[in-house]
Amino acid sequence: MTQRPTLGIALGSGSALGWAHIGVLRALTEEGIAPNYVAGCSMGAMVGAAFAAGRLDQVESWALSLDWKRIVELLDIGLPGGLIKGDRLLDFFHGQFVACQFSELPLPFAAVATDLASGEEVCLREGKVSDAVRASCTVPGLFLPVLREGRYLIDGGVVNPVPVSLCRAMGADVVIAVHLGSDLVGRFVRNDQGTQTMLPNRNQLISILLPRHADAFITPEAGNVPPQPSMLDAMLGAIDIMRENIARSRLKDEPPDVLLTPRLGQMGPLEYHHAALAIAEGRKAVARMLPAIRNALAG
Repeated sequence: MTQRPTLGIALGSGSALGWAHIGVLRALTEEGIAPNYVAGCSMGAMVGAAFAAGRLDQVESWALSLDWKRIVELLDIGLPGGLIKGDRLLDFFHGQFVACQFSELPLPFAAVATDLASGEEVCLREGKVSDAVRASCTVPGLFLPVLREGRYLIDGGVVNPVPVSLCRAMGADVVIAVHLGSDLVGRFVRNDQGTQTMLPNRNQLISILLPRHADAFITPEAGNVPPQPSMLDAMLGAIDIMRENIARSRLKDEPPDVLLTPRLGQMGPLEYHHAALAIAEGRKAVARMLPAIRNALAG
């Protein structure tokens, strides 16, 4: 009897779009496809850690229960050094879902982060799972860097947004990768065919996040000129461009056996309250590529 090759799943970064990973993991499980290894970056690390801990049901229920008001409460302000501390969001995640050590996980899991001083890719596989997830999710400029073992760590998406190489290093023969950024670049300024993102407009969002300084970022809009992107829009857009370029380069040099690309260009990076949309798109991505997945696993 031929033994099935070991399977790794690499869950890419993408802020709120990362809820799509829940749909991917659900669809694979329903098809009887169980990974032997899970590697995650940023939100991919958060969902991947929950899956490895056997807590995906709880995370999915929580994600589907979120509304915009709850998101604002969880995104605590942390100037200077980062627009959002992330303490409330990540502490809640730690307390509810992954309050354990890597050694206690029933499924091998790893998260990727970036050393802010050296720029080195950091593989996190020891200690508290929640600490690793926090480091991997630390979007530069948005969340405060995480101090771990004497060095400051930021989002793994800076060096490896879709950690295929990490899955290989863990021992996977076949790797399914989930890339969330394939249709995101330019969404903040795109206005073709009258399309709009579901992110609250810049003045609303800035008023929520920085109420005492909102007026400094509001500029008049006139004629057919597209609205000027806010400081937050510009920063998130720049991060998208950086992450997408890095992902394309890494995926070219370290290709997965199957690449899943949920179509999420209509969703904004802070729209954590639109989990249902992202989860559904994750399921669709698996359905589109199911024949390729089965072929890869057949060797």
